[in-house]
Amino acid sequence: MYIKEFTINSNTLTLFTNILSFALVLGIIFANLSMGSVLSKELKIYEMYKLLYKSYGPQGWWPFLKSGYDKGNYRFNKTSDEIFEVALGTILTQNTTFKSVVKSLQNLKALDALNPTSIKKLDIESLKLAIKPSGYFNQKARYILEFIHFYESLDGRVPSRDELLSVLGIGEESADSILLYGYNQSEFEIDAYTKRVLLELGLIDERAKYKEMKELMQKSLEEFIKDEKQRVIAFQEYHALIVNHSKDFYSKKPYGVGCMLKERFSC
Repeated sequence: MYIKEFTINSNTLTLFTNILSFALVLGIIFANLSMGSVLSKELKIYEMYKLLYKSYGPQGWWPFLKSGYDKGNYRFNKTSDEIFEVALGTILTQNTTFKSVVKSLQNLKALDALNPTSIKKLDIESLKLAIKPSGYFNQKARYILEFIHFYESLDGRVPSRDELLSVLGIGEESADSILLYGYNQSEFEIDAYTKRVLLELGLIDERAKYKEMKELMQKSLEEFIKDEKQRVIAFQEYHALIVNHSKDFYSKKPYGVGCMLKERFSC
């Protein structure tokens, strides 16, 4: 009788041990799958950056007409003409693709007009025709000329964000693009892709404004990247990586189908 009870207890113990082991495995799997719902917003956003960078590598923004996507070269000593090219490209890329912008820049290059002085020498119709591939050429020609007046008044100094926002045709996204990629300032650029990704992952709601999204992205990276120069590089790469990733997963509805970020970090 004693032996029989011992056998039963041993079997029960073995069964109980197996159940515990199985539960532990399930717990680990579940923890990995639901990691996005456990991490803080700030840590999620930082981990998202690391995953994107690991998956796609450095993006080499800003793509200058002369050198293209010069990956790993962040040009902290840009020339005046390079800074202006960033600003020019930023204005031209409003409501269009960068592929169209390149066509406009090539047209301007053919006219030897990729700097403020040369563009001012063009008659207005020649300028409009050159930038036509980027769309809204009447409006953008005016924006470019207004920006040239502002740019020359700086006399080489770095403008404030508020100063840029006071220029005709320069909104929040354009101002941050010019500061981040032109002047290497730590101003994160938010675009439509960024909002779609953050919304799809449950990190913001539909009513989120530009300022709120920018503060979220900046605060998240500032928490984990303390060095100012490295933070600027991260800001530049992260925005470019979001664009690269979103072309495949957030260009068309339904957004996020097959997105590794959504699978790993969605709330």
